[in-house]
Amino acid sequence: MNITFKKVAASLLMIPLLAFGVSVINPTTAMAVDCPIGTVWDGAKCADPNNGEGLTLQEILKNVINAALFVVGAVSVLMLIYGGIRYTLSGGSATNVTAAKNTIMYSLIGLTIAVLAYAIVNFVLGAITGATS
Repeated sequence: MNITFKKVAASLLMIPLLAFGVSVINPTTAMAVDCPIGTVWDGAKCADPNNGEGLTLQEILKNVINAALFVVGAVSVLMLIYGGIRYTLSGGSATNVTAAKNTIMYSLIGLTIAVLAYAIVNFVLGAITGATS
């Protein structure tokens, strides 16, 4: 069995992609509210938090930005793992150690920026829309 670094990297790349797929496919749960008993359409409108109006522009923008930040965060984590593997396999070479340390440092900076951007986007959009969640 010939295991190469490319195969390991491809396997590690599948983890955040699967997590992203599950987060997109997983439906949100509706809060229980008092709904009049009537037609199926009345029930569907009652289950929708926007009363059948669909997603607002702010919600669409928030979902797109959060998905992009998730991808950036996943890439940062993968680069952190890649930098650790490079550091382990550097063999004491000064140039390889420096390159691996730079990869780790820049991936941590990217991960920090992604987390802060996620928090800022959700705070600003929550303040604009008046949402409390």
